[in-house]
Amino acid sequence: MMRAWSVPMVLVVCGSVMATGLVRGGDPAGAAALLPVFLLLAGACSPLVFPRSIGALEARRRSAVDGRPVVFWRPGCTYCLRLRVRLGRDARRLYWVDIWRDPAGAAVVREVNSGDETVPTVFVAGRPHVNPDPAWVRRQLAETTEA
Repeated sequence: MMRAWSVPMVLVVCGSVMATGLVRGGDPAGAAALLPVFLLLAGACSPLVFPRSIGALEARRRSAVDGRPVVFWRPGCTYCLRLRVRLGRDARRLYWVDIWRDPAGAAVVREVNSGDETVPTVFVAGRPHVNPDPAWVRRQLAETTEA
């Protein structure tokens, strides 16, 4: 659980240290502009921007029932964040598995990526797709809801 928050915590600490240095150097306006940037970056790298994660076994079971894609991700991954942001509201309709919280999810990702934990790995109809284009994922989701 702590690993998921390590990058956001580092960003908050770095931003705070830099803002403190600016205030001490006589630039409180610069500090007031810099700190929110670091806080936004920390929020974007946190698990908060992703839909609630479920376990790999439950996600695959649900996907087998309704055909929706399963996304294996981890906090701090810029490619996962890109996928999440580009999917917009549609992201909530997918099943998200945080591989840092779910050892079974991490094992699934390593199995299909030659031992690497490469994310995002998206399973559509039981087939893995590593770092797919968000537009393609959106089309796959649309096809599952039409069927």
